[in-house]
Amino acid sequence: MARRFLVLQHTPWEKPGRVLGRCAAQHGITLKTVAVWRQAIPDLRRYDGLIVLGGSPNVDQEDIYPFLAEEKEAIRRALALDLPCLGFCLGHQLLAHVLGGRVGDNLQPCAGFSVGYLTTDGRQHPAFAALPREFPMFKWHAQAVLAPLPKEFVVLATSRQCEVEAFSLDGRPHVVGMQFDNHCAAPDEVMVFLREDQHWFATVTHGRSSPAAIEQDARRWAATIDGLFARFFAGFVDRCCPNSPLKNGLGAAQGRGAEFRRL
Repeated sequence: MARRFLVLQHTPWEKPGRVLGRCAAQHGITLKTVAVWRQAIPDLRRYDGLIVLGGSPNVDQEDIYPFLAEEKEAIRRALALDLPCLGFCLGHQLLAHVLGGRVGDNLQPCAGFSVGYLTTDGRQHPAFAALPREFPMFKWHAQAVLAPLPKEFVVLATSRQCEVEAFSLDGRPHVVGMQFDNHCAAPDEVMVFLREDQHWFATVTHGRSSPAAIEQDARRWAATIDGLFARFFAGFVDRCCPNSPLKNGLGAAQGRGAEFRRL
């Protein structure tokens, strides 16, 4: 039977990435996207999973973005229903916030491509087991999930720019937050970020990075990120989700592939 995942979108131009849509279709998952700033969030009991995208708000800006209050309640309902939950960037932060984590200013704003590192727990997590220990990330954020973390949090990936690049929950591998936006890192999608969010980009980079350099990195890493996201998503839906048959063993998957060249 086909599964349905609800996708919460916060910003008109920050949509589900092409690789996310393709991977969902390959695994028999239909994505229903709701624009939370203008649409009500439907009953979560009609869905088999929840995906929360990135966007402009901070988690504590309900006065500016009133829809955040309803969205946080929807995430709480999804967690109470034990649905698979996957958050990207702001979605990652909202998941952490609802679960009692602290979100605030990151060590530094991140705009462009950098290197992520799987932790020991990350290498054992079924959704990340097929990824190399070092992998490229597309980043677009100034806030982050901050330590100390609630005791049930498990850090899966980290970087030199951000301590918590990915997390899951002890005993609930189907709840995953990722600070990076690899689901929409194709070159043309990256150019949308640069065009639509150019004021924020200029404010946080102060000329230290250029759109041309980021576009070059996007083209350089497009095929790698696409392939690694496909591996991640396959592990997430096939080995993490409660209504999916678990494959034998949760250790490192075969076919890990060569480590990518350092950025």
